[in-house]
Amino acid sequence: MPGIPLVDLAVQHDQVADEVALGWAEVLKATSFVGGPQVSAFEQEFAEFCRVAHCVGVGNGTDAVELALRALRIGPGDECVLPANTFIATAEAVARTGAKPVLVDCDPETALLDADAARAAVGPRTRAIVPVHLYGQPAPVELLDGLGVPVVEDAAQAQGARRHGVSAGGLGDLAATSFYPGKNLGAYGDAGAVLTCDAEFAERVRLLRAHGSPRKYEHAELGFNSRLDTLQAVVLSAKLRRLDGWNAARRAAAVRYDALLADLPEVRRPVVLPGNEPVWHLYVVRVAERDRVLAQLNAEGIGAGVHYPTPLHLTGAFGSLGHAAGSFPVTERLAGEILSLPLFPEITAAQQERVIDVLSEAVR
Repeated sequence: MPGIPLVDLAVQHDQVADEVALGWAEVLKATSFVGGPQVSAFEQEFAEFCRVAHCVGVGNGTDAVELALRALRIGPGDECVLPANTFIATAEAVARTGAKPVLVDCDPETALLDADAARAAVGPRTRAIVPVHLYGQPAPVELLDGLGVPVVEDAAQAQGARRHGVSAGGLGDLAATSFYPGKNLGAYGDAGAVLTCDAEFAERVRLLRAHGSPRKYEHAELGFNSRLDTLQAVVLSAKLRRLDGWNAARRAAAVRYDALLADLPEVRRPVVLPGNEPVWHLYVVRVAERDRVLAQLNAEGIGAGVHYPTPLHLTGAFGSLGHAAGSFPVTERLAGEILSLPLFPEITAAQQERVIDVLSEAVR
């Protein structure tokens, strides 16, 4: 029986292949590989999609977080509060500014940022809170209001998601997103963007992404070389036109998984935070003996995965923060239970039934 991948990028490419080929042919003919008109066109399209005033394309999602923080002039001596339950890039971007990542635990039901813990972690050196819209649903950003601290959303997994009707990317002061190929809106390589409704922040990101240069050979300050290239902008525009439909298909697949798992108490289904309209970047369940269950799924050709197996404070990269095992008990418990099931817009009912048949056998 054919295997079922965690995500099927080939079937998605088939839907945009002709449009991408035509767009790339135009870029190749014009040789406008960096800063071509397709980049500004995509930036405008994605800003409108996220209902924000400005989108600034950059080289990747990690740079997007860092540049958003640097737009706030965050640097050495500052602190940024963020969840321990996230991909390392979120904390890595904070550290690259010279600021200190201040980790907090996550909510035991949703796995999103624990807003109460985040509020309690705010101190005199806190210059930003970085909530992560994990697995495709927004964090409760509104619970961070009133602190006088800017909010920088990590919206890499939530393109098209909404909270109380507001799009991810427009919930905070700035937002960062990634267009890594496996994302809901994925490029054909690395790419990212910073979103904001603040013209001054947007202009500063534009400055920093291009060597601190407002004009060619003028350098106001040290910057970076982190620009969204034209070929990737063509891909992203083609996919953006289909993203609402793809996200709707993901929602339908999540509903189907919920129904298939309803009579399997050994598997804990995802919990959606009230007020959220998730886009199901990942469908993450919880099981006992996760590593054994994962191995059995993989042996049967089911491309399940773990997002993420090691909490940030227990990685070698952030050992210097001084957190021992037990510091963030919810995150640590989840790291041993979470299991990402195959999910992509084109997944079929038969494929999902096969996934749950194998999972049922494994957990029982």
